Amino acid sequence: MRRRMLGLAVAVITLAGAAGCGSSDSGGGASSPGSGKKTRVTVGVIPIVDVAPLYLGQKKGFFAKRGIELKTVTAQGGAAIIPGVVSGQFQFGFSNTTSLMLAQTKGVPVKSVVNGAASNGKVGADVTAVLVKKDSTVKSAKDLAGRTVAVNTLQNIGDTTVRESVRKAGGDPAKVKFVEIPFDQMPAALDGGRVDAAWMGEPAQTVAKAQGARVVASPFAETDPKLTVATWFTSAKTVQQNPALVKNFTEAMTESLEYATSHPDEARQILTTYTKISGDVLSGLILPSWPAEVDTASLEKLAALGEEDGIFGGKKPDIQALFS
Repeated sequence: MRRRMLGLAVAVITLAGAAGCGSSDSGGGASSPGSGKKTRVTVGVIPIVDVAPLYLGQKKGFFAKRGIELKTVTAQGGAAIIPGVVSGQFQFGFSNTTSLMLAQTKGVPVKSVVNGAASNGKVGADVTAVLVKKDSTVKSAKDLAGRTVAVNTLQNIGDTTVRESVRKAGGDPAKVKFVEIPFDQMPAALDGGRVDAAWMGEPAQTVAKAQGARVVASPFAETDPKLTVATWFTSAKTVQQNPALVKNFTEAMTESLEYATSHPDEARQILTTYTKISGDVLSGLILPSWPAEVDTASLEKLAALGEEDGIFGGKKPDIQALFS
């Protein structure tokens, strides 16, 4: 938590110098579609299945035809990407919605521009899940009380929705102990007994299942079957100073989301270009939902849970201002 809060604090501190931190390739505004001139756009991403539409859209030329040349930089989670976007290191980034809400309540000037990923609504087969070892005595989310559960970043969408699963199952969410471990290290941490359970995205959960792990909760689907999990966002400065670039990126990303939804096999295959997965793991991956629009009701629910957890320090996120 201290590390993540420091990152957000750095984002606020660097605002004063953000004007001089942007990429020289993108500082001159967006290129017009068909002009032949390309604008280099650096995007902060997480190496999980949720961001597949970006890479698929890049491959299909959806960004190039709008004058955008993409460069991706990976990070552990959305909380780590936010400071990079605000400082100008990235023009756009991918973040879970709780991280964006937290940033907003702390005065960090971020703005969601297009949807990223959502729960597929399938309990037991959602894009994230809490897994335990095959021989674990944990049989349901209720049994996670008093246990150690890995999440990729603390005080965020992972532990918030895990607590909701525990609460709905009749357990005490306050008794769950969360520890921070990167997604790609979770299968080994669980198999080695470093944690009792792990909340994993894909491809980590498919890797863990191959090691014998089993699902005991589907926090996203159990919180809201239409939960908007993450979005693509930028800084308020970019929205104000380069609206044409924001428009082009949003249109390209929307086309990418629609294409990924219509071509799930291609979305699955594109993972081989930015992760190390292949073979049986690839074919067994669970995909999220990729709607073009956010689900406002699910975001209001997530914000209420975050307030209940005390994540926002007594402040209430403005969902309309952030996501509309």
